[in-house]
Amino acid sequence: MAMRTPLYKTHVASGARMVPFGGWDMPVQYPSGIIHEVRQVRNDVGMFDVSHMARLEFTGADAGRFLDTVLSLRASRLEHGLGRYHVICNQDGGIIDDAIVYNLAENRFLLVVNAGNADTDRAWLTSQMNAFAAEGHVDVELVDRSLDIAMIAVQGPNAVSMLDELTGDEAGSTTRFHAGEATLDGERILMVRTGYTGEDGFEIMFDSAHAPRIWNLLIDSGTTECGLGARDVLRLEAGLMLHGSDMTVENNPYEAGLRWTVRPNRTEYIAGEALRKIRDEGTPRRIAGFVMRSRGIARHGHSICVNGDEVGVVTSGTHSPTLGVAIAMGYIDIAQSEIGTVVQIDVRGRMVDAEIVKLPFYRRDRTIKPTALRARTRR
Repeated sequence: MAMRTPLYKTHVASGARMVPFGGWDMPVQYPSGIIHEVRQVRNDVGMFDVSHMARLEFTGADAGRFLDTVLSLRASRLEHGLGRYHVICNQDGGIIDDAIVYNLAENRFLLVVNAGNADTDRAWLTSQMNAFAAEGHVDVELVDRSLDIAMIAVQGPNAVSMLDELTGDEAGSTTRFHAGEATLDGERILMVRTGYTGEDGFEIMFDSAHAPRIWNLLIDSGTTECGLGARDVLRLEAGLMLHGSDMTVENNPYEAGLRWTVRPNRTEYIAGEALRKIRDEGTPRRIAGFVMRSRGIARHGHSICVNGDEVGVVTSGTHSPTLGVAIAMGYIDIAQSEIGTVVQIDVRGRMVDAEIVKLPFYRRDRTIKPTALRARTRR
């Protein structure tokens, strides 16, 4: 039976369409529809129930040193209150998951991982922690806080001002990729200024018992309820990866465009040797962004071709309400990956032209190159 977040009944009462996702029953959309939800996040403020994501807390004098061995960055060197996006790789450099780690306080770290990988992550981290302890590093403890803490993502250009009004201006004092505390409707909450939409905003965490009340308070303050469908469109517009689609354990961070998250020159890092070898030898393919130049939406698994030869595969694709074009990401041979290259994507047996563009497709201060948009408009 699928698990349910503390907001399950609230979603049902709002008329959300519920679907299984990562072992949880989650809202994919509300009655207003996915396009409306996307536009509200881009133009105002929307919120998502992300309580299904696992929240793993590491404490103890050896906690930072342990995380240094399993994460692609040096967690022990993060200043207090700072968070960083990174990847969790196995000994061969394959991406087990992508995640964000926060240094909340002295010897206290919070690791937020994807729901669909939570069991795998916990098992792998526990096995590595046991090996770490066997070497004499015994002061580290892992506590799974996923069920007793709810998490809501509040995203959009008006997210900060809205939360400032509700918290007495405590929200805006927390800068990007930092964690801070605030009081919301009488409850102390943890606010981390991160998100998965390409907009400013927060992921707020608090005791699960208060989730329905805080959710409804946010609705009363003008926040739009949003589901997984809008979240997937928003993250793809922002060029953000989805583990299980755009990267798996079969991919390494260099071909996935995530080399900036990796610090491989560390003797303690489990994946260091493998990742240094991959870095030095190079990869035969890389992730790229595509804009469709005629009608057709590329989907996961569709072939990418040049002159009739398959040179890659689509990992994610959708129609972008924000840009008015169909967009996609996928892996393509390095030799064919130059920005501006026109390829063909096999959309259910029909070859559709697509142009490789620089990621992200959307950023508040920049969008995809006009040439790709003009090509689509002419048709």
